[in-house]
Amino acid sequence: MADKAVPHFHNDLGVALIEVGSKEFMCIGAKPPFDHPHVFLDMGTDDEIICQYCSTLYRYRPGLKAGTADPAAAVWDDNGAKAA
Repeated sequence: MADKAVPHFHNDLGVALIEVGSKEFMCIGAKPPFDHPHVFLDMGTDDEIICQYCSTLYRYRPGLKAGTADPAAAVWDDNGAKAA
């Protein structure tokens, strides 16, 4: 994650809500190869946003560190995919 300027999140778990510590991020839908187009989401002054591709609701939670999520498994780290 440290090498990315914009965090990436996915909803492979199929949860109704993902709380995030960033207001600007990429949603990839599910993990590859089942991902949707990687879309940049910007909450602006709002605290919630819905991905237009997968309908995942993202909510900003100020107590979370930038680039992290609850559930933590929603953070996409493609370093493992590159090593495979």
